[in-house]
Amino acid sequence: MEKENVVALCKCQNPLPWHGVRQLRSAWADGPEFVTQCPIRPGHSYTYRFTIQGQEGTLWWHAHSSWLRATVYGALIIRPRLGESYPFPKPKRETPLLLGEWWDANPIDVVRQATRTGAAPNVSNAYTINGQPGDLYNCSKKDTIVVPVNSGETNLLRIINSALNQQLFFKIANHKLRVVGADASYVKPFTTSVLMLGPGQTTDVLITADQPPAKYYIAARAYASAQGAPFDNTTTTAILEYETAPCLAKCTSTKPVKPSLPAFNNTATATAFTKSLRSPRKVEVPTEVDENLFITVGLGLNNCPRGARRRNCQGPNGTRFTASMNNVSFVLPSNFSLLQAHQKGIPGVFTTDFPANPPRKFDYTGNVSRSLWQPARGTKVYSLKYGARVQIVLQGTSIFTAENHPIHLHGYDFYILAEGFGNFNPKRDTPKFNLVDPPQRNTASVPVGGWTVIRFVADNPGVWLMHCHLDVHITWGLAMAFLVENGVGELQTLQPPPADLPHC
Repeated sequence: MEKENVVALCKCQNPLPWHGVRQLRSAWADGPEFVTQCPIRPGHSYTYRFTIQGQEGTLWWHAHSSWLRATVYGALIIRPRLGESYPFPKPKRETPLLLGEWWDANPIDVVRQATRTGAAPNVSNAYTINGQPGDLYNCSKKDTIVVPVNSGETNLLRIINSALNQQLFFKIANHKLRVVGADASYVKPFTTSVLMLGPGQTTDVLITADQPPAKYYIAARAYASAQGAPFDNTTTTAILEYETAPCLAKCTSTKPVKPSLPAFNNTATATAFTKSLRSPRKVEVPTEVDENLFITVGLGLNNCPRGARRRNCQGPNGTRFTASMNNVSFVLPSNFSLLQAHQKGIPGVFTTDFPANPPRKFDYTGNVSRSLWQPARGTKVYSLKYGARVQIVLQGTSIFTAENHPIHLHGYDFYILAEGFGNFNPKRDTPKFNLVDPPQRNTASVPVGGWTVIRFVADNPGVWLMHCHLDVHITWGLAMAFLVENGVGELQTLQPPPADLPHC
């Protein structure tokens, strides 16, 4: 797909967000159910129509209804326009590698059981690469994905973390990875041996086949930042296989070379990777800010409701898990989508009083009082005028446990100015902002027990969800939405809804 003014069409039977596509003036095609559209009814379809403008690289698409995206996802690759080239030598081959999660159960049943009991959902049974767990699992030894290479050639790997609930480390035995892109934005190239991707994030790397001809494992396993929380500790593999003649003769019987992956809780490696990302050149970061938001992101525990049975309160000490932003646990509407309610002026669907700051200041990453563990529920959005320059401090909390949160903003790319650990301190941390070449992304990894600062210009009218891309957390309410008003004239105004937009 060429990058400039590409009109995309998809006649679909499930709500499908086009993860990372800007959807300029076409919010109706963004995809999340009850945010920009109602669910697609059984037996019906909806055609997504949108234009891709100025984006280039690796994005993806996935279901955005309950936990359907556990298996409903795929790559969306935007290549340079005809006659243009990559900002690096053209690779010999390109291979998308989608990292996923697998349950030996229906994922919808898994989340329904967790919702019913109030407990954490069962963790997955395996991770996958392009749908296959790999030969470290007995069930899939014969179907391990093979990525062919020839000695001396340089190939482009497009890596997508499509996993439902887990950040992942990624490594290829004995090979260096030259990072050239992330979230469909080019980056200043740098070399590493390991990647860390949160769910929703993509990374493009060049790999040169400069090792002795053999088989080498491509491997991914969990980066598990939440202390004491259960996680799937298995490892998924594919095989990088040299097609060179010396390898063809001996590689059929030899076992692949194994990589040494970081420890599951190796936050230092995860941080080193995210801090290495830079834009290729100086970028135009907004230097003045019109809207300065401070948003806490974290878990919580709701007390067991009066009259509820013990089987419905199986969280810690007879509670129910929840999550929130600025102490508001997000509730999706059920009769209209937020965008439809906004466009038609339907009252009672949402309120515009999402707080710009936490209702109470506290030691966010310290020992938090139990009185702050139970958030309020609500369908609250934050209104932005067209063209507003927005800064958001995303502050993780240690309520119940601190954890790395991949925060995704629909409809926008943003610049990540800085990240750090502990509580954000404006006097101490503002001088650390990178206003020269910060990376541009659509999903930011908020460090475990830390913070991330992002900036963007609100130049895309519509209603745009911002949420944690760990689906268990969005199920618990770790989300909010921005309502960006129309500007002046047609090019700053949301397009009318399409005729086949689904009805609730």
